Amino acid sequence: MGSIVIDIPDGEGVAPSKIEKKKFDSSCQPIISFLREMKNKRHGMRKVIHSIKVGVALVLVSLFYLLDPLYKQVGDNAMWAIMTVVVIFEFFAGATLSKGLNRGIGTILGGGLGCLAAAFAQAVGGIGRAIVVGIAVFIFGAVATYTRQVPNIKKKYEYGAIIFLLTFNLVVVSGLRAEQVMQLARERLSTIVMGFIICIFTSLLVFPIWASDELHDSFVTRFEDLARSLEGFSKEYFENINEKEKKSSDNFISNCKSVLHSKSKDESLVNFARWEPWHGKFGFSYPWGKYLKIGEDLRDLATIILSLKSCLRPSTQLPEILRQSVKEPCEAIVASLAWTLRELGESITKMRKCGSEETIVPKLKSVRVELSRILTPSTHGTTVENTNGLGLAGLVYSLMEMVEKMEELTKEVEELGKLGGFHKNS
Repeated sequence: MGSIVIDIPDGEGVAPSKIEKKKFDSSCQPIISFLREMKNKRHGMRKVIHSIKVGVALVLVSLFYLLDPLYKQVGDNAMWAIMTVVVIFEFFAGATLSKGLNRGIGTILGGGLGCLAAAFAQAVGGIGRAIVVGIAVFIFGAVATYTRQVPNIKKKYEYGAIIFLLTFNLVVVSGLRAEQVMQLARERLSTIVMGFIICIFTSLLVFPIWASDELHDSFVTRFEDLARSLEGFSKEYFENINEKEKKSSDNFISNCKSVLHSKSKDESLVNFARWEPWHGKFGFSYPWGKYLKIGEDLRDLATIILSLKSCLRPSTQLPEILRQSVKEPCEAIVASLAWTLRELGESITKMRKCGSEETIVPKLKSVRVELSRILTPSTHGTTVENTNGLGLAGLVYSLMEMVEKMEELTKEVEELGKLGGFHKNS
């Protein structure tokens, strides 16, 4: 039977041979391990930096108590500045900014409306004062609680709604005299602003930890994980390997599961990234929403790869002769799909346009053609029984689904490049 290869549009030739592929995997393994180790060390170092920054911020805000001139200005209200630092200082700069602004807006609105309600209740006087306070607490409490359950508000402004509700109730209930309430609100608001400024200064200007960088880098890792998952499945499906190697190749399942569980992390990081100011390679109005769509496509792709696990069951496993007859074209197809994933991931990490029309799209079209040939009986030169045909068709169908999903993924990455201002590949 003649060898079947995939036409590579970039002119680099066919997929590497079995021996070359093994050499390539062996040479890349130390590099991959080194990069993962460096990533873990980098994350650990960022934890240390964050802890030190929080300690520095607490020392700075404690000066309102430690230094007599500052204490005479703010008095016991300095405690609100300390509380602000403890509550809003988060790991990522965008999260700190988001919480700080939510707290500030919630405090201003809650304190302002609380003062107005307290002043109105004082003007009514007598038993009517208690009635006015009760009605105000009920109305604003119910409205704020209902509002914070709206999905869009819950994701971005829930903390602000909580602070509004807390501040309003504290002010309006404790408002025995309007003048004292307004003075107390001004003093506490000023100390909260001081705590907020210290947090923002420390978080954004001293070794900042950006949520946007974390989001950007995590996507590159997922492309690589899915590429390795595909290669791990191919190795387990077509090669006779011992139990030790089989155990290591099962990583393709764990890698896919890590991608599947990334939705909540993506949503949080995108929300924090939208609050962050211009920095580094990310300007204003950067299309962070595109990352959510790309993340959905990656999770769909991980689901398809996980479904390939059913092809490893004894009941659906192809006979050795048939499996060996389709081994070469299937390995070439998997190599092309893995290359596509790595190319898209590299496009994002380097912020360069992926050149889908010149390289990726033609390669995916070649994969489609090759998949259609695998189901042709003359291709593998052996008799295919009904049960074996179903197993082969299931494998080809899953690979075809991957091709379709990668075409969608390529379009999303290309659109991200246009909206994000990616540079052209030199």
